[in-house]
This record gives sequence, C-alpha cells and structure tokens, in this order.
Amino acid sequence: MPNSLDLSLERLLPTRILLPDLATLLSAQAGKTILVTGAGGCIGSELAKAVLKAKPSLVLLLEHSEQALYELEMELRTFPEGAPREIVLGDFADEHLLPAMLREHRPDLILHAAAFKHVPLMEANPFEAIRNNAVATWRLGRMAAEYGVRELLLISTDKAARARSIMGASKRLAELAVLRWNAPGRRYFALRLGNVLGSKGSVVPLFLKQIARGGPVTVTHPEASRYFLTMAETIQLVFVAAALNDANGVLLPELGDAVSILELAKHLAAARRNGEAGKLEIQFTGLRPGDKLREDLLSDGETLHKTESASLQRIKSIVSTDDVIDGIFVRLEESVRRRDLGALLEAVRALVPHFEPSELLAAAHPSGLASGAQP
Repeated sequence: MPNSLDLSLERLLPTRILLPDLATLLSAQAGKTILVTGAGGCIGSELAKAVLKAKPSLVLLLEHSEQALYELEMELRTFPEGAPREIVLGDFADEHLLPAMLREHRPDLILHAAAFKHVPLMEANPFEAIRNNAVATWRLGRMAAEYGVRELLLISTDKAARARSIMGASKRLAELAVLRWNAPGRRYFALRLGNVLGSKGSVVPLFLKQIARGGPVTVTHPEASRYFLTMAETIQLVFVAAALNDANGVLLPELGDAVSILELAKHLAAARRNGEAGKLEIQFTGLRPGDKLREDLLSDGETLHKTESASLQRIKSIVSTDDVIDGIFVRLEESVRRRDLGALLEAVRALVPHFEPSELLAAAHPSGLASGAQP
C-alpha cells in the first residue's frame, strides 16, 4: 500500500502506547544467530529485514514457498545491511531439514512466523491446519530444546482466543506447544497479535482490488469488527517481547478498541474515490464458516498480568502437564495421518475445550462435538 494510505488507515486505529524505537530494540539481538521461519510471508519478511539491522552473527531465513523466497532474496540483494545470511527453501515441519539446520547453526533465537492463516481455507482443510500450525510447532519446540535453542518466540493470533475456527484452534494449540517446552535456562513464549493492516490475504488488499474494479465491496456482516495493528507496530512488538527480561507465557499487546470492518471499507472507498464512498455498492455476504462477528482477546479462564513493558501484558491460564500435552499431540499427529476428523476434533477439544467446530466441520463429522459437548 502507498505510504499515504498507510497514514490514512492509521487514523482508524485507537491511540497506542508509544513503542520504543526499533533500532534500540534490535540492539538486544546483536551477535546472535537468529532463525526466522515463514521468512517469505508478510510478517516473516519484515522480521527478516529487521533482524538484518541488528548486527547478528548470522540470520537463517526459512521459507517453503519458492516464489515468496525468490521475492525476498531479490529484495535483500539491494538491502544495505551486510549481516551474514542463509536463505533456505524448505518446510519447518521437515523432520530432516530442521534438525540439520539446528545442529549446524545452533541458533540463539527462533522467530516462528510460519503458519497457515486463512480461516475459510483452513476450515476446508482441517488436517493441514493442525499438521502445520500445531503438530509441527510442537515438534519445532521439542527439537529446539534438544539442540539448545535458548529463545523461541511464536507469532500467534487473537483467533486463538475462544476459537471458533480450526485455524484459531490450531494457533491456540501452537501456543500450548511452545509453552510445553519452556523450562529453566530457555524462554519459549508466544505473542498474540491482532490483524496486520495490509498484509497479503487480509481484508485491506481485497477491498482495494474491489474498489479499483468499481465495486461492489464485500463485507461479511454490518457489525463485524477486528483488532488491527500496523506492520511497523507488529515488528516493534515482536522485538519488545524478545527483549523482555520477564518474557514467558503468552503475551498480549495493548490493542485498544476493535475497528468496524464496514467503516474500514467506507474509509478506503472514500480515500480511493475522492470522497465518493456513497456511490460504491457494499454487499453483505454473511459470515463464512469459522468466522466470528467480533474477535476475542482472552478465552475463559485466562487473566492478564503486567510485565515490565507497558505495551505488553502476560496471559495466564491453567495448562495441562507436559505428559498430557505430549500425549494429545501424539493423538493429533495420528489423527492427521489417518485423516480421522472425529479423532482430530476430540484431540483438539481435549486441549482447547472452548473450541466449537463450525457448521462446515459439523457437516463433515456430525457429532456432539459440533454442538459444544465436551470430549
């Protein structure tokens, strides 16, 4: 998006706590070997560019999309920062590639941004959602601990709170997977973010394409709202979290009030059409499978507690023992292998009891789980 539009969109966001300067935050990462997973994604690529400014000893950029990795490599060729880097095409879930990288390079910090994030697409592909977002993250945590990685920060989402979608449930499982491997001498934790304005596949680029075509602009529901962050805020918050001395558990930034999706659409239309938003048709399409009208920041039983940063709070909740978590992830892994949706949903609900499968999943596996019954 053009910078002028970035500034225009920021006027829709609530007032934030002033974040520290990024250069100051990056100084805490100097001299480290840093691995970024999902380095070709919107957040991952911005994290990659940021850590290259931190004067690290080595930056490892792992991405499974050839096109995304190619685009990142082309961009970094003109990048003025001279930190050593390795660009690796591969899947962080690869049981051979990942341990080889960890064994050879012994990273100090893993920024885990790799994830499938599209709610309707994951509703139609629940096995891939759980395999990639949850089970593979559990394996990543286990291998990171085995190879002495001191810090692992998961980029999570507000959709993990009171999950209605399988994507949201998979990200809550990912949070639990990372926390399971936290222990004295290492910090494995998560940062639960809102939507990032303008990221690929998000609502802003979709609206802009629809506006450029002359409409209509499609909004799911007139009362739908979401929490938003700018990309700059997102990157700053990641490094605020990474620099915290008392970082542990799941961290939540101060997000303020949610933004109306309808108002966002009108705002973009007016900005692109010289104030003539009223002449552009807006169609309400209805909530999609897995969609919520409004996002939550906390699940039942979660409470907020202060950290040493005014911009981040810690979410505390009761979690199962390591043995129980490991056993359920083994069940998840097996249900994915057998493509057994009933077993998958039961295992998900064993760790994410607030998860209510959508109508799409209920139709694929009609059972008591779809109506909110406990497993």
